[in-house]
Amino acid sequence: MIDSRAVVSPQAQVAADVHIGPFSIIGAEVSIGSGTWIGPHAVINGPTKIGKNNKIFQFASLGEAPQDKKHDDEPTRLEIGDRNVFREFCTVNRGTVLDRGVTKIGNDNLLMSYSHVAHDCTLGDNIVMSNVATLGGHVEIGDWVNLGGLSAVHQHTKVGAYSFIANNAAVTRDVPPYILAVGQPAEPHSVNTVGLRRRGFTPEQVLNIRRAYRLLYRSGLKLQAAMDQLEAAAAVQPEIRPFVDFIRRSTRSIVR
Repeated sequence: MIDSRAVVSPQAQVAADVHIGPFSIIGAEVSIGSGTWIGPHAVINGPTKIGKNNKIFQFASLGEAPQDKKHDDEPTRLEIGDRNVFREFCTVNRGTVLDRGVTKIGNDNLLMSYSHVAHDCTLGDNIVMSNVATLGGHVEIGDWVNLGGLSAVHQHTKVGAYSFIANNAAVTRDVPPYILAVGQPAEPHSVNTVGLRRRGFTPEQVLNIRRAYRLLYRSGLKLQAAMDQLEAAAAVQPEIRPFVDFIRRSTRSIVR
């Protein structure tokens, strides 16, 4: 399953059924789980742990040193879950000691061509990063987020679950769950209604989320007054709880 023209370090741990294409390079301290397919000319350095059934296309670069001038070759790492797809020229860097020392990618994500995940990022599950979408360092992306082509997320910024970041958007502040954000800098446009319906949210749940959105962004209330009402709604509408909790823990302030 390993092409004779590939270069695989003797220290790498590669499951028996992993496919590695010609001219790919697998460094030491790399662990690759079963069912994973690696095309030609990919480069994976470590410490990196890759789970099962991932697909890594040509010219992708995973687990390389962080693009951080403060990094001094400390032993940081990259952790990747299962069933992810990394398309051509996708780049994912390891963490830094200034954070937790690890970049994490969950399961079932699609990272399209030329997308970039910087050091110390944490990605959940079922995320789509369209072509040339870029994450700065220390970014957190929730489950089922869709990042449009050429979009960029500023370092230390959070994007909540089920959000949609439009193409060419520049995210400089935290985006709460369920939000469709557009522009440079990105601003809230509406609720990601189509995405919520596709993910199985009921019409009643979508309506409750839209009411929460209007309360936060269209009522004219100050943030604390809006949050008091949202907290009361979350007590009886569980779908509002992630919205409230995200805003409570925002460190860069939310898009407004």
